[in-house]
Amino acid sequence: MEMKFERPLPQETPVTRPFWQGLRDGCIRLQRCDDCGRWVFYPRSHCPHCLSEALSWHTASGSATLYTYTIARQPTAPHFAEEVPQRIAVVELEEGVRLTTTLVNVADGDIRIGMAVKPVFDRCSEDVTLLRFEPA
Repeated sequence: MEMKFERPLPQETPVTRPFWQGLRDGCIRLQRCDDCGRWVFYPRSHCPHCLSEALSWHTASGSATLYTYTIARQPTAPHFAEEVPQRIAVVELEEGVRLTTTLVNVADGDIRIGMAVKPVFDRCSEDVTLLRFEPA
């Protein structure tokens, strides 16, 4: 008997709510420190650079480049068995932060480190939109 696993989805918290709401709205919202001016990702309550609590939310450009990637030809977990191969990537946004994501709408042979990528807002449910990237 084959077991079906429901894919886990991220859980919104009060700290991460503006990020997830931004994705639902079709934009990338990131924190920036009001004291040192540096961008912050992942969402948190203190700046990791200067420890200030003065973080505010801003809309990022969405422009990014592919920093690194791997192609997982075996499921990374039972929940993702139907998504093989997974094109797991780290992209660097124009604002300087790097985030882990997946690449979509690209053939394996066309993926190049340093290539320009743009966001794809993947609505998984009414409450959850995931951020993926495709060639720009």
